[in-house]
Amino acid sequence: MISRRMQKMVAGNSVIRAMFEEGLKMARQYGPENVFDFSLGNPNVPAPEEFKNAIIKILQDVPPVKVHGYMPNGGFPSVREKIAASLNKRFGTNFNSENIIMTVGAAGGLNIILKTLLNPGDEVITFAPFFGEYRNYVANFEGELVVVPPNTINFQPDLVAFEKLIRPQTKAVIINSPNNPTGVVYSEETVKRLSSILEEKQREFSSSIYLISDEPYRELVYGGTEVPYLTKYYRNTLVGYSYSKSLSIPGERLGYVAVPSEIDDYEQVWSALAVANRILGFVNAPSLVQLAVAECLDAKTDIAYYGRNRDTLYEGLTKLKFQCVKPEGAFYLFMKTPMEDDNAFAQAAKKFNILVVPGSAFGCPGYVRIAYCVSYETVVNSLPKFAELAASCGL
Repeated sequence: MISRRMQKMVAGNSVIRAMFEEGLKMARQYGPENVFDFSLGNPNVPAPEEFKNAIIKILQDVPPVKVHGYMPNGGFPSVREKIAASLNKRFGTNFNSENIIMTVGAAGGLNIILKTLLNPGDEVITFAPFFGEYRNYVANFEGELVVVPPNTINFQPDLVAFEKLIRPQTKAVIINSPNNPTGVVYSEETVKRLSSILEEKQREFSSSIYLISDEPYRELVYGGTEVPYLTKYYRNTLVGYSYSKSLSIPGERLGYVAVPSEIDDYEQVWSALAVANRILGFVNAPSLVQLAVAECLDAKTDIAYYGRNRDTLYEGLTKLKFQCVKPEGAFYLFMKTPMEDDNAFAQAAKKFNILVVPGSAFGCPGYVRIAYCVSYETVVNSLPKFAELAASCGL
């Protein structure tokens, strides 16, 4: 018999993954060209050519013991130094190799952060809508996730509600911008107000409240939108980053945590993160991918590809009288459902071979997430089916 905790997690298994698995079955049944699967954020744009070339060169030129061997739990110092230098150049930070921990993706990064920070009963605040796995990540370490209700006007965080939820038990706050599932970028004004609130609450409770910035979509923004770099606004910030989306390599599982020297208990936090990498079973981030990514820090994925998908889908859906906020970043569109029950709407969409994820999975019922990191043909060919769906809902 599996543990009671895992019984709950199995029962609440990821809706996103369940929809993705169902999409595979439907593709076999109806043909992939007749199924419009917008369930999973799996990049359709290929990795930059630099990444492939870097892997080939490393395999040819670097001794195998380095390519495939162990290194410090925090990752190759040379790789961390290059990442720190890149961040300093782009954001005016003052990092070095001792401010970077290489991780098994952003998910691995969040888990080692929470392992490092949380005692049983500590609270972690996040803003709805949010990536649903935050619940499991916090529960992994016996913490409590506290959710700020969504601001459905523009999906910027509701900071009035947020301030009321901060308590002496609050140990951390997770934000995700550009946001999954809305594609909204949190404005500089929002970041400044959030930072001011946290500073005031730290003084009030004589405690350290860490801000965890979950940033797998930082590079995926449209129209020159700026994404504030949070360490410049709030001292106790930890940044969790992933190359999954920026380089289109989600299966390679590589990311990092940036740990500014100015945070409270820096040395203990950094050491604990490295130990957490080991004792959670990650040991270290994949060695070959670390070396390859270090040669591709200036490479970019094709944002224009996602931008065309975004524009085509947004214009097509709004013409059909669906309501949604136009995404500023990431590759998700969050659409209001014309029926109150978002799960029922997702089931209705399946009748037209459209797969979307109910907003309830993100703590925001009454919406669905549409992941448009698919082929342009899928977006275009889905619109007649969305028209049929709209008509079935009386739009």
